[in-house]
Amino acid sequence: MVELLRWAPAVALAALFLSPLNAQQDTDGGFESSGIPALPLPDEPMVFDTGEGLQIRVSVVADGLSHPWSLALLPNGGMLVTERSGSLRLIRRGVLDITPIAGVPEVFTGGGLSGLMDVVLHPQFSVNRFVYLSYSKPTDQGATVAVARGRFDGHELSNVTDIFVAKDDIPVAASRLVFAIDGTLFMTLGGAVGGARDSAQNPRSHIGKVLRLHDDGTVPDDNPFVGEAGYLPEIYSLGHRNQLGIAIHPETGAVWASENAPMGGDEVNVILPGRNYGWPLVSHAREYYGPRVTKTPWREGLEQPEVVWVPSIAPSGLLFYTGNRFPAWNGDLFVGSLMRGRIARTGHVERISFNRQGMEQRREWLLANLRQRVRDVRQGPDDLIYVVTDGAEMFGETATDGAVLRIEPVE
Repeated sequence: MVELLRWAPAVALAALFLSPLNAQQDTDGGFESSGIPALPLPDEPMVFDTGEGLQIRVSVVADGLSHPWSLALLPNGGMLVTERSGSLRLIRRGVLDITPIAGVPEVFTGGGLSGLMDVVLHPQFSVNRFVYLSYSKPTDQGATVAVARGRFDGHELSNVTDIFVAKDDIPVAASRLVFAIDGTLFMTLGGAVGGARDSAQNPRSHIGKVLRLHDDGTVPDDNPFVGEAGYLPEIYSLGHRNQLGIAIHPETGAVWASENAPMGGDEVNVILPGRNYGWPLVSHAREYYGPRVTKTPWREGLEQPEVVWVPSIAPSGLLFYTGNRFPAWNGDLFVGSLMRGRIARTGHVERISFNRQGMEQRREWLLANLRQRVRDVRQGPDDLIYVVTDGAEMFGETATDGAVLRIEPVE
C-alpha cells in the first residue's frame, strides 16, 4: 500500500494525457474521465509513509453514508455528518445510527451542488447546544441557500429556525460555515456559474460572496459594506465562484477559503474585508470546452490567490492543524481534493506547509491510493484528523459508500 501511495501522483499525471472517452458529468461541475477503476475501502487499518518522516495509520470509522458533505465532532466523541440528500446522521462509538436525526428543515435536492451541506457547532456548544446547517432551501421560484440553527439534545434538533436566507434564486451553490475568533459566523455562498457567473461582481446579490453574520443571523455593524448604497450588508468579500472549504488561520485569525474553478485555476484565498477576488474578470482557469476564462490572470485592485492549482484538484474542505498528535504538521493547511485534472478517482488530501514568513513551502499528497473523493477534513477533540469521503462519482447514484476516516500517528 505504501508503494502505491508513492506511485499515485505519477499515475494521475499520466492520466491527464489520455482522452476522456467515457466522460461523465462531475458532481461539482464539468466532466471527469472514469478510466481509473474504483477501490473499496479496506477493512483493516492502513499504514503509510509521509514526507516529514512520519508514519500514519488510516482507519475507517464508519461507512454506509450517501454523499456526505460535512462533519462536526461532538465533545463526547460522537460525530454529526450531513448527507446531501437532506439527512443529518449521528455516529456514536464508530457506529452509524440507522435513523437520521429528526428536526432538519426541508432540503431541495435538485442535483449538482444542491442539498444539505455544512454542519458546525457553536463555539459555546457545550452550554447552548446550538448546531448550524447550511442547505438548499426550496422556494416558489426553485431554491436558494439558507442557514438554519437548532438545539441538539443528543438525539434530535429542536427549535430549528432559519437565521439567514439568501435573496437570490440559487438552485446550485456550494456553502461552508466557520466561526471566527470573535464569534462571528462566516459563510461561503457560491453559485457564480453558468448564467449566474456575473453575479459574483454584483453587490446586490449574495451569489459568489463570503458573508459575515452574528451567531443569530444579524449583520455586524463593522461589516465592510454596512451603510453603503447598492451593497448587501452581509457581504464581506466578493468575486468568488464556488467555495467548498473555509477555515480560520490559527495565528492571524484570518479567514481562508478554497475555490473551485472550471479547469485549472483552483484557489485558496485569504479573505480580507471588502476585497474583490476577481471572478470572472480574472482567472487562471480554462472553460470546460477549452479556451481561457479570461486572458487576464490578475489586474490592479483585485486580490491574488494564496495558492493556485493547475491542473485542478477540485479543492473541498480546509483544515489548519493545531494539535499535538502530529507536531511536524502543526500549522499546516490540509485541503480535501475531489479529483485531479478532471480524472475520476484521483481525489486525496493535500498537505501544504509554510515557511516562517508564512509563504508556501511544500505540498504533499496523502491517501491518494485510496482513490476517494475527499469532501471534508476536520480536527477532532483528540487532535487526530478525520476525513469525509464522498464515495460515488455521481450525485444521481444511490450508492452509500461514503465514509469517515481517521488519521493517527504510528507511535
